[in-house]
Amino acid sequence: MKNKERIIYGFIITIVIYAIAQFVSFNFNLNSDFIPQAFLTHTSFLLLSVLAIYFLRKHLSYSISMPKFKKVLKPIAMGVIVTITIGILMTVVTKVSGGELEVHPAFKVMNPLQIFIFVFIYASIAEEILFRGFLQNLLKPLSTKGITVFKRKISLPVILSAIAFGLAHLILIKTGVGFLFLLKIVLITTSLGLVAGYYQEKYDNNAYAIIVHMGGNIIGVVGAILMSLSA
Repeated sequence: MKNKERIIYGFIITIVIYAIAQFVSFNFNLNSDFIPQAFLTHTSFLLLSVLAIYFLRKHLSYSISMPKFKKVLKPIAMGVIVTITIGILMTVVTKVSGGELEVHPAFKVMNPLQIFIFVFIYASIAEEILFRGFLQNLLKPLSTKGITVFKRKISLPVILSAIAFGLAHLILIKTGVGFLFLLKIVLITTSLGLVAGYYQEKYDNNAYAIIVHMGGNIIGVVGAILMSLSA
């Protein structure tokens, strides 16, 4: 498969998987007080991504294994740092511009336990298998191209999968969130995607991307706990 074909097929398949997942979530109701509708979205991500990886196994290599504990500390820390830094910057921008500070819509429908299970764990796994496990790995032959940031090479597959990941969160528009909040989420997820992709590429292991993603989602878990305590 040529590089241009990898980009075209990679993005088309990713968009199709994303669209199917949203269709399933919008049109089927779980009728559960504990399992959120997002579970259908992420389950669709997971199942369809695994199928895509399997059927395109001749064109991409997929690897996932549990890293040693010492090696995951830095990726987790980077996920946390990126999320906190951009979150603080966007909070300042929002306050200075006279905007209203908002909380993620998930906090309005999920308690801390649900956030932990369905966001911190499940969403991190499902989203990373799609955007890094499938898309970034399919684009791996393009990794000779990229940019250097702080003496670290960020390859084109890492950049493209991160942008796709960030733009996917524009779906929050349907929840009625404000522009600055939406921009904050897109910037956080794109940046988190860059870090996740970098570590996956460095170790050729999808588990590192998942771990970075979990690092970013830790902030959400802590926020949900603090909100529940102050309620």
